[in-house]
Amino acid sequence: MKRHIIALATAALLAVSVTGCSGSTEPSGSPAASGTATGVTLKQVQDSGVLKIGTEGTYKPFSFHEGGTGALTGFDVEVVTAVARKLGVKPQFEETQWDAIFAGLEAGRSDVIANQVSITPEREAKYEFSKPYTVSTGVIVTKSDNTDISSFADLKGKTTAQSLTSNWQQLAKDSGANIEAVEGWAQAITLLKQGRVDATINDKLTYLDAQKTKQDDGIKIAAETAEKSLSAMAFRQGSEDLVKAVDKALDELSSDGTLSTISEKYFGADVTK
Repeated sequence: MKRHIIALATAALLAVSVTGCSGSTEPSGSPAASGTATGVTLKQVQDSGVLKIGTEGTYKPFSFHEGGTGALTGFDVEVVTAVARKLGVKPQFEETQWDAIFAGLEAGRSDVIANQVSITPEREAKYEFSKPYTVSTGVIVTKSDNTDISSFADLKGKTTAQSLTSNWQQLAKDSGANIEAVEGWAQAITLLKQGRVDATINDKLTYLDAQKTKQDDGIKIAAETAEKSLSAMAFRQGSEDLVKAVDKALDELSSDGTLSTISEKYFGADVTK
């Protein structure tokens, strides 16, 4: 599910540094490209009265339309809306496909991207980032009564259900597991509960989202990666004072419990720390 997250191996394994489940290509566009807009300042945003936000609108539970056609909502949408209020402006969402979302930022169609953008060295060289507001890990999910798997090393010789378009399958291979190809989370869990596979590796947010949507006591998290993936808001270079103001807003929203409340609403846990 979490297509922008970085899959990271445990300390016992070689690190896997790749983009996440639904796509492994970096969005198009480069800040060095012609026509790139300059950075935006806090004063410019406040003078305009709006914060232009790039987001997908089709990425549940982060940015989506309720019922497919309802109002735009989601974890990222609520977080950045709260940030905009702290800045004293209104959020103005610019919905676009993931492949074009950075190009929209660079062209000035948005001031910021709020769409579970993982912080990577490559992206840090191109963009400014806020403080992280989502923290996640990779997890092994097994049946609740499984006592054979409690670490990634235990996957050696076992069978895991993985999407072949997901980089979690590489982590499974590096762990010595046999791979059973599936189309996604739902099919992986079906095979797991049928006893046809021993486990599946995915992002922790996928597990939490599924459990929040429909609690399943038949599965559990058996192990997590030692390394964490951090997601933040992305800005054009030259937007330092706006980033600083957003960081201040995020700190205040963390201190007053707003971020935790939003997180609990969507995941049943605090994924902001």
